[in-house]
Amino acid sequence: INDGEGHPSSSHQTLKGTSKWATSLENLLEDPEGVKRFREFLKKEFSEENVLFWLACEEFKKTQGKKQMQEKAKEIYMTFLSSKASSQVNVEGQSRLSETILETPHPLMFQKLQDQIFNLMKYDSYSRFLKSDIFLNHQKSEEQEENSPEAQTAAKRASRIYNT
Repeated sequence: INDGEGHPSSSHQTLKGTSKWATSLENLLEDPEGVKRFREFLKKEFSEENVLFWLACEEFKKTQGKKQMQEKAKEIYMTFLSSKASSQVNVEGQSRLSETILETPHPLMFQKLQDQIFNLMKYDSYSRFLKSDIFLNHQKSEEQEENSPEAQTAAKRASRIYNT
């Protein structure tokens, strides 16, 4: 069975928005709207740098070419890891990181640090996010949209088509 776009349909794909975000941090981070709301929440908690670092590392892994990798690695280092970083993240082993690693970059060079930040978000801020006004209000507005007369009419039409 395929969905309308030719992708195999599964229960995961039928979940949308906040329902999908609530199943895992991974699902939240795959959704641009989810990332936006999570950043909004983390900003209020003064820990937005965690998700920004995680996103920068994801982008870094896709970087092609040694020169571009060096530039992006240096940018990540200076923004998040250096002792003078403007948005410093708190990770173990940070003090052992030096700028010399930036000379020979590789796609997974920040992986351990990224995993630490992911786990910090997963076991700390993510659970608070799911209880936050930002999440709950977004969830409420989604439910109101689903229960709007237009949505119900479309659903009734679809059920009539398929149940005849």
